[in-house]
Amino acid sequence: MYESFYLRAVAPQEPVGAWLRYTVHKRPGSEPKGSVWCTVFDARKGRPYMHKLTSEELSVPADGWIAIGEAQLGEGYAEGECGQARWSLRWRSSEPELRHLPAAWMYKARLPKTKLTSPVPDARFEGTIELKADGRTLRLDEWRGMVGHNWGAEHAERWVWLHGVGFEQQPDAWLDVALGRIKIAGRMTPWVANGAVSLGGRRYQIGGLARRGLRVQESAEGCELHMEGARGLTIDARVEVPQGSGAGWRYADPDGGEHEVVNCSVAAVELDVRLPGEREPRRLSTAHGGAYELGMRAGESHSVPIAPFADG
Repeated sequence: MYESFYLRAVAPQEPVGAWLRYTVHKRPGSEPKGSVWCTVFDARKGRPYMHKLTSEELSVPADGWIAIGEAQLGEGYAEGECGQARWSLRWRSSEPELRHLPAAWMYKARLPKTKLTSPVPDARFEGTIELKADGRTLRLDEWRGMVGHNWGAEHAERWVWLHGVGFEQQPDAWLDVALGRIKIAGRMTPWVANGAVSLGGRRYQIGGLARRGLRVQESAEGCELHMEGARGLTIDARVEVPQGSGAGWRYADPDGGEHEVVNCSVAAVELDVRLPGEREPRRLSTAHGGAYELGMRAGESHSVPIAPFADG
């Protein structure tokens, strides 16, 4: 099995952001291992800061969700140290949890083998991230972002995750959607999307198993998506990763396989959202408020260097 808690936060005015993960990985017959991952993005500087620490010191703190060594994550807070980075963060949110899968029974079923939720799909962060390597301290003041949670026995064969905040036309809007393909009996399934977009304080569900019309063009440099929801909802998304700012990681599968992942948490996102009952779409755009992740099998050709950290 594997389990991952993660958060992303992005500065309001600058293309600077952070992506922090607390993960547990267990192969059959082996003891579980925990890892703390830190990625700090600054599109003005090029390659992000990346580091990962693995430990067998795992626990569930009395007031939290997960502890790996001295690093902890819980309701409303994140503390940790990883390489030359140290962070102490707090967040607040009025948003309830987003459950991506459309039915409660799917969280107990054998398929899909990856389950995901966003305990906090839209958060505001305060605190500090200290980067000792270059003497910088990032002071988070009303940075927007989210907190996510996924777990399972196997990663999807291929996936895209997209989160967006800080839209110029509607600052309170957010998007959180996961798209995946799995392999069954040696054959790849079509893409399936699950998630939501929030506009004016109202959520609109995206995708579902029976939803048709999904179109996906994805690469390490960004993607173009056409997604649909109930009662005529449509979303066309265009995502662009600033040159040189993608972070490449290895993700291990519990069965011994491996994926390569490209993440950028300062991506540009443009959405055309047509709500139910409306004839014309609404344009939403953010210059750096997007988080874009592409997961693919190891060995696929792309331009993003993979960090030299093993997983699993």
